[in-house]
Amino acid sequence: MKSVDEVEPSSRTAQFLRGKGFGWLLEIDESTDDEDKPLLEELDIDIKDIFYKLRCIMFPMRFLGFKRAVVKDRPDFWGPLLVVLLYAVVSLYGQFKVVSWIVTIWFVGSFIIFLLARVLGGEVSYTQCLGVIGYSVLPLIVIAAVLPLATHFPPVCSFTLKVVGVIWAAYSAASLLIDEALSKKASLLLYPVFLLYVYFLSLYTGA
Repeated sequence: MKSVDEVEPSSRTAQFLRGKGFGWLLEIDESTDDEDKPLLEELDIDIKDIFYKLRCIMFPMRFLGFKRAVVKDRPDFWGPLLVVLLYAVVSLYGQFKVVSWIVTIWFVGSFIIFLLARVLGGEVSYTQCLGVIGYSVLPLIVIAAVLPLATHFPPVCSFTLKVVGVIWAAYSAASLLIDEALSKKASLLLYPVFLLYVYFLSLYTGA
């Protein structure tokens, strides 16, 4: 066993610091990662998951085999935000106020649908409503891209496209939000969802 005089100077310093309560100065942090995480992983963005959810909204028919429940069961924020912002961009018409208004309607409208669904007995969260309502704006983007071409045809064509777009969006959202508990009250939730997308479309057309 070594005497005090035989202890190395570095060890004496360590003992002195520990004795004075400063041992934490000698601790080495070994928890740092060797490599930084990718930005998408840091922000919790899954591109493949978002793309799959977009296809679920674009093709809501059950016979196509898409597992559409993932849009509701695995809600995310960045995908719906991207869709809503894209719709806001195509709705600009030189008025930048439309962007903030559409995003506000997304948040407020989703909250209203959430409250209504809960009152009717549905098991749905606000996050799920936010994701489903946001993703389901996608059909309106498709209609917004086609509407300028409809100006070369009779007005009834433009009106028909608008109706199809709203029904498409409303069906995509309602079919995900209406569960077994709401199956007998589907119309009570479907109607306000339909009106919400009518309002979304009116922000684009200015009507």
